[in-house]
Amino acid sequence: MAISWPLKTVARHLCLALLLGGAMLGALKADWDFAEISRKSAALYGPLGAGKPRIDAWQALMATQSQGSELQRLQVVNRFFNQQLRYVEDIDLWGEVDYWATPIQALLKGAGDCEDYAIAKYFSLRRMGVPAEKLRITYVKALRQNRAHMVLTYYSSPQAQPLVLDSLMDAIKPASQRTDLLPVYAFNGEGLWLTGAAGNKKVGDTKRLSRWQDLLKKMQAEGFPAEPVY
Repeated sequence: MAISWPLKTVARHLCLALLLGGAMLGALKADWDFAEISRKSAALYGPLGAGKPRIDAWQALMATQSQGSELQRLQVVNRFFNQQLRYVEDIDLWGEVDYWATPIQALLKGAGDCEDYAIAKYFSLRRMGVPAEKLRITYVKALRQNRAHMVLTYYSSPQAQPLVLDSLMDAIKPASQRTDLLPVYAFNGEGLWLTGAAGNKKVGDTKRLSRWQDLLKKMQAEGFPAEPVY
């Protein structure tokens, strides 16, 4: 059963989506050369230092876990980034109010905020073969903390209840069990969605979402291959 998200609440935040947003990669087919990625990242950011073991562990995770079931992949990826990264606000980590770090940048720092966890998990699962249409980065309001938050959601089928991959906990729970989260909007490589009583509604063209484009450019500079953006 699909989860209905309050359309009026979502619509009020649509302008935030367009300011924050980004278009997700539609496919991750080209090889990732981690030796080249490490070399270029060191040239960009300086010695990898304590971040190098975290990057190596990320590479090993994707190589060894890509044959498991999708649920197993969700579990290992969610747990990996929750353990590897500590939560730090963008203003303290990057000196900016809202900065979207690449997975490499997050692993080098060993830190990030909620969207950095969600972005890193998205890339990892896409690389491990989970289709884009099953994954959405979802902007929510965390009711207990009374603040904006981002999570990664997984849909086993278009009408399935999503599972929530959250930096706040290792347990992956159905959205119906996360009553502490109020969904606002969701996006992936195929666009931006509002979810109301009538069901999912695609409302945005990813070309209008600029922040992800900046992230892709940073990743390409780090040595990740250029990929189509949908």
